[in-house]
Amino acid sequence: MTILNISAYKFVALDDLHALRARIVERCEALALKGTILLAPEGINLFLAAPSDAVATFIDWLRKDPRFADLVPKESLSDAPPFRRMRVRLKKEIITMHAPAIRPEEGRAPHVLPTDLRRWLDRGHDDAGREVVLLDTRNDYEVAAGTFENTVDYGLSSFTGFPTAVAADRERFEGKTVVSFCTGGIRCEKAAIHMREIGIANVFQLEGGILKYFEEVGGAHWRGDCFVFDERGAVDPSLAPSRKA
Repeated sequence: MTILNISAYKFVALDDLHALRARIVERCEALALKGTILLAPEGINLFLAAPSDAVATFIDWLRKDPRFADLVPKESLSDAPPFRRMRVRLKKEIITMHAPAIRPEEGRAPHVLPTDLRRWLDRGHDDAGREVVLLDTRNDYEVAAGTFENTVDYGLSSFTGFPTAVAADRERFEGKTVVSFCTGGIRCEKAAIHMREIGIANVFQLEGGILKYFEEVGGAHWRGDCFVFDERGAVDPSLAPSRKA
């Protein structure tokens, strides 16, 4: 497999969207990248595919902007690019939640590293002895491809339904540690911030999402594959394209 696929995001205030988009489009075209990059006032979300040297050149270029200096992509390989073209789009939000009071660019949600979550799940509790509740913040069709064992999910058709669903379920989380998770970290970070804002304590996001968990831990406590938003359809815990996709 010779194509490197990366996904990354960062919540950071961006006020030069049109000029930034023009620079990114020019660079992506020069490197023949394929994929999607979303830009919004709250940050950047990107999915790219190309030979590894082209991807590395782009990320090195992007990191020269101090706002993206600490961008850390998740990586996987495939035989061909799972995107047909390159799109750089301007959006109101890089992940739509319709909760304008939630401003992730002003401060990150507390997180748990994949290796620590694996340890918690192995032991059945976190380091403080609290029961751990896993909360899948993805949509129903993503959950259907695979998820962690004993996970709470709300059968969402859209992330915009998350605030209402979690508000009606607050009692479930009392006295427990909640770990929200999603594919790459972006939805579960916004979800974790929202849950803390409405008074749910001991909430963490899974740092880097499912893809980083697969990369660092593998498939422990996971069942099935992970849905991805490209032509691969899903990846397995080894980050290879799923044979069932």
